Amino acid sequence: MTRMSGMRILPALASVGFVLAVPILLFTTNIRFLASDTGYLEGGLRRHDAAENTGIALNELDYAVGAIVRYFEDDADTLRILVFTGGQETALFSEDETLHMEDVKGLMRTIFRANEVALGFVLAYVAATVLWAGERSGRTLAKETLAAVGAGALVGVAVGIVALVGFDGAWNQLHEILFTNDLWLLDPRTDRLIQMFPETFWAEATFIVVGMALAEAVVLVGAAGGYLWFTRPPRAELDEPEEEEADEDAAAEEEGEEEEVADSDEDDEEKGAEVSETMEGEPGADGPEGESSEDEEPTDETELEEVEDSAGEEEEGEDQAPQPQPPPPQAQPPDGPNSGSI
Repeated sequence: MTRMSGMRILPALASVGFVLAVPILLFTTNIRFLASDTGYLEGGLRRHDAAENTGIALNELDYAVGAIVRYFEDDADTLRILVFTGGQETALFSEDETLHMEDVKGLMRTIFRANEVALGFVLAYVAATVLWAGERSGRTLAKETLAAVGAGALVGVAVGIVALVGFDGAWNQLHEILFTNDLWLLDPRTDRLIQMFPETFWAEATFIVVGMALAEAVVLVGAAGGYLWFTRPPRAELDEPEEEEADEDAAAEEEGEEEEVADSDEDDEEKGAEVSETMEGEPGADGPEGESSEDEEPTDETELEEVEDSAGEEEEGEDQAPQPQPPPPQAQPPDGPNSGSI
């Protein structure tokens, strides 16, 4: 039982992990892309007048951007950038700015690792589902992709709304959550880091990250939806389950009717048995009187014999009865002298 439960829980957990990993992969990939794109960063310097704000030439600031990108990727603990300004070489950032960049590097490295873990999990999940489980699991993967995109879209829309309504307040709250010190509180009048990358730059970057994620979501929706459309079962196969259900319902009804008939027959048999038991229990049903009654019932042969016997007795009685005697003859007068004519 425990083993079977574990076999069911693991796929469910893996599915949930995939749904969460896809949005993480999208957002962290976009953040990593922008943080590593020197062209985008250099363009931001020009869009936000970094040279005028810092008083440092653009070529020096472009060099600084390259150094920052390398710093996020290498193992150096401290960021040291020297630039020429006023004919002298000087450190680009102050001590507080340098310490803050160490915190930023730790955050970026965490984002990079999350990106790599999410990418590895998604690839492993896709490979295990498609290559090992077959075509049916491919459709399941497409549905899970749609669910993951939906979750990511909700997050992206929420971030976009917050950025539009009150980016400054949300940006400050985000720093309070991510950092345990106040080194991120920079002065735009003196600190070159915020002069190079003001809050308007970060608001722009936020919209770009969210926009890229939404564009990627559209691509995934198109791919997953197209896969589900082209691999959908034929109409006949969709109708078969309904027909099978109808046949099963009809068979169930027939079985129910047969059971009702069988139950009715059983009830009749039980009633017949009860009647038989009742008749057996009554006197004269099967006792001697019953036998005598059966004996008393005349048959046709017995009746004929009795009729013949009575007819014979009547004939014998007639034979034995005295026969009527004929009347005696009348006396004739004697012949004498007085006899003749006068």
